[in-house]
Amino acid sequence: MFNIFPKMIIPVIIYSIVAFIWGGEVMNSVVFSPTMVSGAVWTLTVGDLLIILGLVFLFIETVKAAGSGTATIMNHGLSMIVFVISMALFLLVGKFATSTFFILMTMTLIDTLAGFVVTIVAARRDLAVAD
Repeated sequence: MFNIFPKMIIPVIIYSIVAFIWGGEVMNSVVFSPTMVSGAVWTLTVGDLLIILGLVFLFIETVKAAGSGTATIMNHGLSMIVFVISMALFLLVGKFATSTFFILMTMTLIDTLAGFVVTIVAARRDLAVAD
């Protein structure tokens, strides 16, 4: 069951909870802003942290996509549903029309496309070895 669950839904759900409870402006809240050696000040926002979390889950999903079993195929289908829901939220709900959510939505698209491509390449390689 854990392999079927698309991990990219986690940052989308976190964004949804934050957007509906506190509003989209919380994504621009500064978590910390250290001064670099060069003297420049770098700020890390809540939205940046959510994107980093999404990148971690995207990496996990891409590594998981190397399989070619039934659970992997179901995961790709569920990932596509996560992308479609994310796209609908981005286009239809004002609180989701932000750059942070657009990047998360794009990551769900990359998860879906990369999952199908990696699975097809892995299956093709398995067929070539069997010949």
